[in-house]
This record gives sequence, C-alpha cells and structure tokens, in this order.
Amino acid sequence: MDNKPKLVIIVGSVREGRFGPAVASWVAEQADTHGAFDVTVVDLADYDLPLALPAASPKYAGDDYPRPAGMAELTAALDGADAFVVVTPEYNHSYPASLKAAIDWHFTQWTAKAVAFVSYGGAAGGRHAVLHLENVLTELHAVTIREGLAFPNYFTTWQDGLPLAPEAAGYAKTLLDQLAWWATALRSARHAAPFPA
Repeated sequence: MDNKPKLVIIVGSVREGRFGPAVASWVAEQADTHGAFDVTVVDLADYDLPLALPAASPKYAGDDYPRPAGMAELTAALDGADAFVVVTPEYNHSYPASLKAAIDWHFTQWTAKAVAFVSYGGAAGGRHAVLHLENVLTELHAVTIREGLAFPNYFTTWQDGLPLAPEAAGYAKTLLDQLAWWATALRSARHAAPFPA
C-alpha cells in the first residue's frame, strides 16, 4: 500500500448552467498541489442516473446489483476510491436529486471511506445540503470529515474560476490534510479486515 490513496471529486449538480465544474476544478488543483492523493474528477452529468431503482437492495445484491450499463464507469470509480470530495450546491435547503441517485445506486462503494464536502450557494453557502449529506452517508458507513469548505454567494465571491477569498487555499489544505489521514487509516483498516456491515 505504498501508492497514494485514490481521491474521487464528485461534481454533484447536473443542472444547466451549473457552477459545480468550476469548483471541482479548483478543488482538484488544490488536491494536486497538496500531493497526498491520486486525483480523479467524476462529473455526474456524464452518467445515466435513473431515479427508479431495482427492487433488490445494493447492500445485499453486491456485484449482482442490476445497474444500467451507462453507470459502469461511475461504479468502478466509486469502488476504486479511498476518499471522496463531494462538490454540491444547495437546492431548496438540500442537495441535488442527481447526487441522491448516485448515492442510492451504490452501497459498498461508500463503506468505510472518508468523505469531505465542498459546497456553494447563496447566503448559506450550501451548508444545508452538507448537513443532509452527512446524515445519508453516515447511514452507508462512510466517515465524514468535520472540516469542509463552503462558498456563500459564489456568484460574487469567485472570479475567473477562482475564489476571491485569500484564505480559501489554506482551508482547502486543512480539509485535505484531514481527508488524507482518514483515507490512509481507513484503507489500512479495510485491508486488515472486512468492515462488519
């Protein structure tokens, strides 16, 4: 396990005109500079994410769970990840349906893995979305990171794909430091023994 932990940055919004890809790109740059991770950006807009789910639970069906063929690459990326950064906006005090669908189509892919959040929105900066996501991902035995990034009023606080606040990079480093610690610890634990879910 000498290789770097694999970090998947998830663009959670598929809405037309979304800002998520700009945020995810900046987060990926911060993670590359940080140097602790092998970084991949996954954009949910690139995948088939139907809202109608099979009768079987992905928890019990495992590899036999009948996902759409267009979801295979997404499933493989989630499965291979050691940690996640979920980039999410806030829609009506919660997170996008696309993100819920991506979560619900999977189960073991989140188990005993570290998850951090970068949110954006209006005055609250997406914090309501993150609160809901913490509850959902904890149910799937993921480990959510306390330190997150929130960008209130992103439409006035970002310019040319970069946050204007000079302290943003420092906050990102703190998030990534903690995420790297948890990703490494949890990867070692998963290799030592299966998680008792």
